[in-house]
Amino acid sequence: MPSRITIAEAAAHVGETVEIAGWLYNLRRSGKIAFPILRDGYGLMQCVAVKSALPEELFESIRNLTQESSIVVTGKLRAEQRAPGGFEMDVENLEILQRVPESDPYPITPKDHGIEFLMDHRHLWLRSQRQHAIIRVRHEVIKAVRDYFDSHGFTLVDTPIFTPAACEGTTTLFEVDYFEDNKAYLTQSGQLYNEATAMAFGKTYCFGPTFRAEKSKTRRHLTEFWMVEPEMAYATLEDVKRVAEELLVFIVHRVLENRAEELKRLERDVSKLEAIQSPFPRMTYDDAVKILQAKGSEIQWGGDFGGTDETLLTEDQSKPIMVDRFPAAFKAFYFQPAEDRPDVVLGVDVLAPEGYGEIIGGGQRIHDPELLLKRIEEHHLPKEAFDWYIDLRKYGTVPHGGFGMGIERCVAWVCGLEHIRETIAFPRMLYTLRP
Repeated sequence: MPSRITIAEAAAHVGETVEIAGWLYNLRRSGKIAFPILRDGYGLMQCVAVKSALPEELFESIRNLTQESSIVVTGKLRAEQRAPGGFEMDVENLEILQRVPESDPYPITPKDHGIEFLMDHRHLWLRSQRQHAIIRVRHEVIKAVRDYFDSHGFTLVDTPIFTPAACEGTTTLFEVDYFEDNKAYLTQSGQLYNEATAMAFGKTYCFGPTFRAEKSKTRRHLTEFWMVEPEMAYATLEDVKRVAEELLVFIVHRVLENRAEELKRLERDVSKLEAIQSPFPRMTYDDAVKILQAKGSEIQWGGDFGGTDETLLTEDQSKPIMVDRFPAAFKAFYFQPAEDRPDVVLGVDVLAPEGYGEIIGGGQRIHDPELLLKRIEEHHLPKEAFDWYIDLRKYGTVPHGGFGMGIERCVAWVCGLEHIRETIAFPRMLYTLRP
């Protein structure tokens, strides 16, 4: 029996008769030859079926295959630079596991479809070469994230998805019923729990789904997204910025190294990614406001950046930029104030170039218990929900800090996508809950 391989393994089996299981991606016919193109999740393989070399019934069944029918093809592999992937298979046998009926054909065809149609058929749209490339890049980004932290002394510690209170404000929480009439909330961030684990392990990170009930329809927002969040004991704002920069450089270089074909499929200008090198430009919030005002923005000191402001700040930059020392008024309760200016906090946003905006946000946390209590009261948060969090400042408090990076925003930037909805297999947005 011929050995079963994947299309990605073809180079090691040239000249051999092998078996590949997959689906019909496309079919061309030319007289007495048919060219079924097979996909198996690892690549595309052009197969050559010659009428004179096959039983007539088998050849006719190949000629009449329908898109996305599931098939197992047996044949001899040979190198062919003009073919997709650089190899072809001369068909010796083809087994049809399921033939898609002509009366109910595969709904996604080579013609243009509207985005609403494609989102309704997201479970099938994932089979397209573009979506395949994006998800492969996402896989590489996630692997790079894990490799970076695992090789720099961080310990992965999972944090809860059900939480008793807000991390960054109560207006964007998804509330769920818990036991005995209690309420719980889907996590906005694992950061508070990360601070506890950092005091136990030194350097930790969590990596999982997070939820924000923002009624936003922008190209940058999802209601469910994946976030990696490192936290470090005995760390300052400068440590946070260093790790954020190292991580982004590591991710981009890994994608360039391992996903060149996918970037080519996406028509990504890789020269823009090759420019992502240390050091990144850095500026204070004060300087950023002056730059924005000079460019015509109406922002005043004390106002948070909007998407347009982030784009203006990075429009003449080839690398991500770091903006730090934000006004305390619009930052979360846990940010450490600057010693020389209590009206600003030691927070940092990392803004990606090409108009992709914030992809990392973080900073140094308050380590003084009295100041933390004061901030909790100022933000009108329930003190009893943070008793355990306050304990961290009572028993061995130290300066510490960390950040969060949304995987989907990072993938959108690396791939050069117009909208974040393509960065995850099944996006959840304001009006998108199916499939």
